[in-house]
Amino acid sequence: MTVDSMTASPRQGTDCVQLLTPEGERVRPPGYENVEFSADELRNFYRDFVLIRRIDTEATALQRQGELGIWASLLGQEAAQVGSARALRPDDYVFPTYREHGAAWCRGIDPIRLLGLYRGVDHGDWDPAEYNFGLYTIVIGAQCLHAAGYAMGMMRDGADGAVLAYFGDGASAQGDVNESFIWAGVFNAPVVFFCQNNQWAISVPLQRQTRTPLYKRAEGFGFPGIQVDGNDVLAVHEVTKRALQNAREGNGPALIEAVTYRMGAHTTNDDPTRYRIAGEVEEWRLKDPIERVRVYLARNGLVDQAFFDSIEEEANDLAATLRKQCLALPDPDPMRVFSEVYAESSPLLDEEREQFARYLASFEGGAQ
Repeated sequence: MTVDSMTASPRQGTDCVQLLTPEGERVRPPGYENVEFSADELRNFYRDFVLIRRIDTEATALQRQGELGIWASLLGQEAAQVGSARALRPDDYVFPTYREHGAAWCRGIDPIRLLGLYRGVDHGDWDPAEYNFGLYTIVIGAQCLHAAGYAMGMMRDGADGAVLAYFGDGASAQGDVNESFIWAGVFNAPVVFFCQNNQWAISVPLQRQTRTPLYKRAEGFGFPGIQVDGNDVLAVHEVTKRALQNAREGNGPALIEAVTYRMGAHTTNDDPTRYRIAGEVEEWRLKDPIERVRVYLARNGLVDQAFFDSIEEEANDLAATLRKQCLALPDPDPMRVFSEVYAESSPLLDEEREQFARYLASFEGGAQ
């Protein structure tokens, strides 16, 4: 056995669930023969796609122009996020990472609140309890522990909702994620772990992260795992809906591996041309989640050109509004860091607050 064969890429397998091919053809694999989607559902998926991609494009441009400190693009992962988030009930709870802009959109969070975080003027300006959507987690994989604990709490409170925890292929190697699998499995917690396998943990390819498909890890923790075409919104939606319902019915956790691709940089601080070849990106561009739905809608006469034009116009209007709102965001009070991190003060925090206030006052004009 050679080193190369030992580390062969564990990418999409033959048991990966797909309901809509990259060419926009509807397929019905065993177990999914009777799955149907209304024309409205399909049109709404497309609308979500176009709007969140436009938000993403505008945010990337704002960062390049110095208006955001950083931005984590979701380009290419729209189907994984929309398909899964639209499968949630209002009383379900979501624990995101820092790239779930599409899922946030589906939960009703105004995108200007995401930009406020990346502009550095707040710590996440939405109330998690209002949207059942946690604040973005920058620490890789930490939110999976939060999700497992929250799901255990829901179960003990007698709630019949479920929890959805997002993470990436890189995070799957973190201790936090594996520890959350153990707890969720042992205590039968109603949580669905949703891995967006976008093939790269910053500059580390998947074949340098694991020897087996990620979804197969679930078996070792005692709960089911399933792999889905993460660029196929229909498959992602159906698989997630079933896993969430299974969790709500008391049957415990599940792991979904959505096989997708990060077409952009890891963040705007990253240069992916230094570690991956252009041909790989082009290969995945042919599997664009938006184009396959667009082709299906047009081919089956479910929309006309006016529909596409109206969505495009709505996206451009949204981007213009978002840019205007971003530039108008007020600078934060520098002392807010002492009032919005800890629930209660302490002698050390009081001392640090006083020191920082004196430091700011030392500048001409005082604290600004």
